[in-house]
Amino acid sequence: MTGRVRVLVAGLVVVVVAVVVAVVVTDPFSSSPSSSSSSSSSSSPGPVPGGRTSPAPPGVSGTVDPALAPAPPASGAYFGAFVGPAVFTQANEILAVQELQGELGRKLAIVHTYLKWQAPFPTASALAFLDQGSMLLISWAGTDTRQIVSGADDGWIRTRARQIKALGKPVFLEWRWEMDRPNLRSQVHSGAEYVAAWDHIRAIFASVGVHNAAWVWCPTANGFSDGQAAAFYPGNNEVDWICADAYPAYGSTASFASTVTAFLDWASHYDKPVMIGEFGVPESDGASQRAQWLRAARQVVVADRQIKALLYFDANPAGQGPQGSYSLAGDAAALSAFRAIAAQPYFNPAVTH
Repeated sequence: MTGRVRVLVAGLVVVVVAVVVAVVVTDPFSSSPSSSSSSSSSSSPGPVPGGRTSPAPPGVSGTVDPALAPAPPASGAYFGAFVGPAVFTQANEILAVQELQGELGRKLAIVHTYLKWQAPFPTASALAFLDQGSMLLISWAGTDTRQIVSGADDGWIRTRARQIKALGKPVFLEWRWEMDRPNLRSQVHSGAEYVAAWDHIRAIFASVGVHNAAWVWCPTANGFSDGQAAAFYPGNNEVDWICADAYPAYGSTASFASTVTAFLDWASHYDKPVMIGEFGVPESDGASQRAQWLRAARQVVVADRQIKALLYFDANPAGQGPQGSYSLAGDAAALSAFRAIAAQPYFNPAVTH
């Protein structure tokens, strides 16, 4: 990937983009890796690397109009990524995705993008990704849940709803992802308050007539191991896709299987398609180990037919060091393993919408 731009941004960053394009203030690393209506395939579930036996999933069904919003594929899983440039501009974001797609020899079915609460939208990059035929996963950062429920931001929420509707193309929308992280508690407050804010936002979107967005609820995978994440679940009537962001605990060499086991066990009780919204293997694991980790992750996903979308976090948040850096740039072995996943027919299903 010589010459490929990479992420150097960190924390909650207000990024100034090129003057020639519309501005989006994006904060992929404000909630990046935590350190702490079709039936599924009839193939029989089997043992999953890491010791978990995949249960027969529920009949995975869609809760959106498949003619308008992203619905789960009848078989296989959508494949996508967030691809971060070294210096964020709209042009650089487009180039970063194009370069990864060139390495993979295919377009991403889903391009992951991050959007602050009141950032301008749509952006030049978002429109470019939609124009190339990809779906967007929009991770929309939040504000204080109590403020949302008070109605103080209703006008702005209505504006955002109109913007999403005006796209006229199917998108995934996850509001305030990784809400279970302890460092977001002062904004999220509690599970009940998060759910109240989620319901408030969804009600406004419904009043505007937004039908092209599939709502994705996405805590951390680790939040199911410690029993915290489930308290933030808005309920089956308010969620279209169940999601988790899956990273080994900071500094560990935990497998993908052990990282997602508790989450997948929880999700198996729900008639919802599952998305892995972010996952990554750190540079600190070394090239051969990273490649092996990715190959094992592929086995887990293919074995669990409830998983209908898989998105890699291809970026190096600044200040994290090798243990918190996930870019595949410059790692031939890991990139080769990742390319093999992208090339597998299972991860190239027909888009259902």
